[in-house]
Amino acid sequence: MLSAAIKAALADISLDEPWSLIERFTTLRREHPDDVRIACDDIVARLRRHGVPVEVHDPTVFLSLPGRASVTAGGETFRAKPMAMSVAHPEGLAAPLAYVPARYARGADELFARNLIGGDDIDLRGKFVVTEGFGMPGKVSHFEARGALGMIAVNPGRNAHWGICTTVWGTPDLRDLPRKPRIAVVAVSNPDGQKLIELARAGASATLAAEVTEGWFRSPIPVVTIPGAEDSDPFVLLHGHYDSWDFGIGDNAVGDATMLEVARVLWKHRANLKRSVRIAWWPGHSTGRYAGSTWFADHFAIDLYEHCIAQVNCDSPGCRWATDYRHISWMEETEPFAQDVIRDVTGQESHGERPHQAGDYSFNNIGISSFFMLLSTMPDEMRERLGYYGVGGCGANIEWHTEEDLLPIADRDILHKDMQIYLAAAMGAANAVIAPFDFTRTLRGFADTLDGYEAAAADRFDFAP
Repeated sequence: MLSAAIKAALADISLDEPWSLIERFTTLRREHPDDVRIACDDIVARLRRHGVPVEVHDPTVFLSLPGRASVTAGGETFRAKPMAMSVAHPEGLAAPLAYVPARYARGADELFARNLIGGDDIDLRGKFVVTEGFGMPGKVSHFEARGALGMIAVNPGRNAHWGICTTVWGTPDLRDLPRKPRIAVVAVSNPDGQKLIELARAGASATLAAEVTEGWFRSPIPVVTIPGAEDSDPFVLLHGHYDSWDFGIGDNAVGDATMLEVARVLWKHRANLKRSVRIAWWPGHSTGRYAGSTWFADHFAIDLYEHCIAQVNCDSPGCRWATDYRHISWMEETEPFAQDVIRDVTGQESHGERPHQAGDYSFNNIGISSFFMLLSTMPDEMRERLGYYGVGGCGANIEWHTEEDLLPIADRDILHKDMQIYLAAAMGAANAVIAPFDFTRTLRGFADTLDGYEAAAADRFDFAP
């Protein structure tokens, strides 16, 4: 049950300031670092207007900024979107096409899988691979290892989706740099992609042109710390990204607005906060594979290790038609607590899974208990009725990572409810007598994993020791 202190805080949630921020972000593309800095200044100004103290870090991180791209084949030129961290060919590169069939992800939990349907016997050396799906890192590295010059991802809808294709998490160091993609990767719409698939089957060649600007950019990280009244050293970290593809209202202006309002309300109710809550807005999520949160994890690793109670990710809450709570990311030990919070706030049951390697989960190696990434989502029956395919945000709205992720994707009522969940979760974890997590569940997860390894190894290896 929610405590009286949490109920009082929830009653103070208002949509006035957060919705104003969302409307402001409909006028500001937050891709280029210059625009990201403007967005940071806006968030900071709103916090300070409400008396909330904020510190702004200003790291330099490595980013990859996609520009224009096209694929020309069969006498026709198709619009494309280059993936961040892919190789640029502004003057164009010609090569034969090769089609490798794949199935589309059924949901967000399958987005990072290759989903290939055969094609292992196809010689891809020196060719552009045409394949269904998104330009995800695992698939890109797979085709690169097979000698492909490039990959053309045939997205499932009428819009191609922006994205990033590197397996490197954050700014590459000298050890990671060799894993940065060495091939061109672009996305095309489904109608255009179907034409390219037919051309590939007919043995055609194509010219791929792509602009990608890469370099080192200063990228500010605003951080609010609301000190605990009883013990200020331990803290809950609530965080999410404020850069975006295009205007990015569902991913992630709604999350930025949520954190802004949680900061405002918690600052007002800080006398009832036992331990601290830290709130951070990350740059470099979209164009740097979580460069901002990775820098923070590196820079404050000891403090995080010694004092962080839990990290709570805020990405794509409050989106249109997102009335279910399924496929939520949480570590095993946090599941009962997170389910209780959602049930107490909404009266609904929720379901989750082990976090994927995504969404600014940049703190796993430090060993911090974690919950949430995406939160509310569209019911399956509505997705099926609308003919929507699996995406990685926006409450399952397929405008995710496209130029159509605009104000209609945000829903005021759902946003208000999701704000309550995030506020209750952060305050509940900070105010618990002891960390409200069940680590026997973690141990059972470890045991299940080892059992799976032991079954796969059969008599080749003994896991008993």
